[in-house]
Amino acid sequence: MLYLSNFLFSLFNFFLGSVIGSFLNVVIYRLPHDESILSPPSHCPVCGHKLAWYDMIPIFSYIFLKGRCRYCGAKISIRYPLIEALTGFAFVGVGLRFGWSLKFFEYITFSSLLIAVGFTDLFYGVVPDLIVIPGAVTGFVFSAIQGKKVFLSSLFGALLLFGFFVIVILLTRGGMGEGDATFGAMIGSFIGLQFSVATLVISFVLGSIVGILLMIFMKKKGKDAMPFGPYLAISAYFVALYGYEILLIYEKMFGF
Repeated sequence: MLYLSNFLFSLFNFFLGSVIGSFLNVVIYRLPHDESILSPPSHCPVCGHKLAWYDMIPIFSYIFLKGRCRYCGAKISIRYPLIEALTGFAFVGVGLRFGWSLKFFEYITFSSLLIAVGFTDLFYGVVPDLIVIPGAVTGFVFSAIQGKKVFLSSLFGALLLFGFFVIVILLTRGGMGEGDATFGAMIGSFIGLQFSVATLVISFVLGSIVGILLMIFMKKKGKDAMPFGPYLAISAYFVALYGYEILLIYEKMFGF
């Protein structure tokens, strides 16, 4: 019965995440284009036809429509079902880690924000204040609910990441975007001081590895601009779920 219960819980989380992912697709596309996320209703970006509810079933509509608009036949980007599926799996991961708890609601919210900001930065090179500022406030609210100690850790985590990126921006004269600082503050508000340090380290290691691979295989140059938001998002998600294990591994490897 326990396995069945976990399976059904994971199935529910995947469904919930894919639905949220469908909305995140709207946010990711519209905010950089200065469009409202509420109006007009979802429509084909090519022909402008309003989409029916059965055109917007997460993942399945894309499969049934064979990746094309029902009304004009325009190709639908594969990124839409991928983001829906990714959000679904992100929710499953949170559910398996924290079960039905306050942390579950906190981190599915956090995961949604990370995906929205990470992909907006990846596709458009923009970190929207309309996401990260309310996101940071939400993180502080969740932290405050858990007590003064957790709230202070979140406050210092936000200040650490925000301050670090501000210093980097000043030293490199804009080598990193201002959005990295506000995104860092949002991340810190959710995961606290200790996990913020781990996220910072992992994101730079991950970014360096990907950067080297891009220079080798894609002929990218070191001076080419690459968004840092996706590395922060990936690192923050895994640190939020497995931060204690990551810190334990670090302690065993380096002895402190």
